[in-house]
Amino acid sequence: MNFASDNTGPVHPKVWEALRAADEGHAGAYGAELEMEAVGERLRELLGWPDASVRLVATGTAGNSLALACLAKPWSAIFCSEDAHVHKDECNAPEFFTGGAKLTLVPSPDGRMAPGDLAAAIAREEARGVHGPQRGPVTVTQATELGTVHSLDHLAALRGAAGKLPLHMDGARFANALVSLGCGPDEMVRDFDAVTFGATKNGAMGVEAVVFQDPSHDWEFQLRRKRGAHLFSKHRYLSAQMAGYLDVWERNARHANAMATALVDGLQGKGIEIAHAVEANLLFPRLPAGEVLRLWDAGVRFYPWEGEPSEDRPEETVLCRMVCGWTTTEEEIEGLLGLL
Repeated sequence: MNFASDNTGPVHPKVWEALRAADEGHAGAYGAELEMEAVGERLRELLGWPDASVRLVATGTAGNSLALACLAKPWSAIFCSEDAHVHKDECNAPEFFTGGAKLTLVPSPDGRMAPGDLAAAIAREEARGVHGPQRGPVTVTQATELGTVHSLDHLAALRGAAGKLPLHMDGARFANALVSLGCGPDEMVRDFDAVTFGATKNGAMGVEAVVFQDPSHDWEFQLRRKRGAHLFSKHRYLSAQMAGYLDVWERNARHANAMATALVDGLQGKGIEIAHAVEANLLFPRLPAGEVLRLWDAGVRFYPWEGEPSEDRPEETVLCRMVCGWTTTEEEIEGLLGLL
């Protein structure tokens, strides 16, 4: 019973099938393969950006960092939520790839920046002329690291707060957010300039697409990707993954979200508090430390989010994170609930 992360799950059979099909004979290298052309057209159509630049990398960290490097200057402030993945889980890679741009944190008690707080953070910059950071892009994590999802109205309000600044979406769980909202991909990115379109967490082996609505960013991105050692020579294995993934991405996310909802219902039925609204495939239950340790001993895998469970303090509450994926089953959920 593994609820540790959607990164721990297997590769979807459709992705393996696409990889096996690509693993025949010779093909163009460095993105010149025919599969990449087809992937680019599919993503442009999905996002409603007919002229967009579409490029692939193997990791979300590379995607986010290289995208922001194209949107920011080394002296820029990059505005993000205080729980953003680019801030908490990317080892200062955005700062590294941008050459020194500063992440400027905006309060986000439920993972989402309030438009007013974003506007205030933006207004505070450029107040010291040459001595201070200059206003740069805004990056929005969708779905958030706390399992919440920005509504379309919320995204539009963030665009209003950002004004003319570039708006980037970290879409590591893009599919989970999309099926939660019940909208089209084009609607979710309508107010954005760039998106890192995640696939790894939702059934791929390791591939993410970086898409710029304005294709003028394309050449800079290509140079930064190469210089940053993220251009695959046998690139067909990235494009094949994305091609297979695009056949199953919404179905996978819909299942993962449904399993998370079922798990929340079961936990709340046992009187367990859930810390944040569950709007995607992540949930944050508060469990006694003794119960956490007992579940781990029984083979259930999940992470403590705040606090560390101790045998000496079994009644102390630990905020935990559980994640459901495309392979999560009702039997696993029943097994976990049965152990509580």
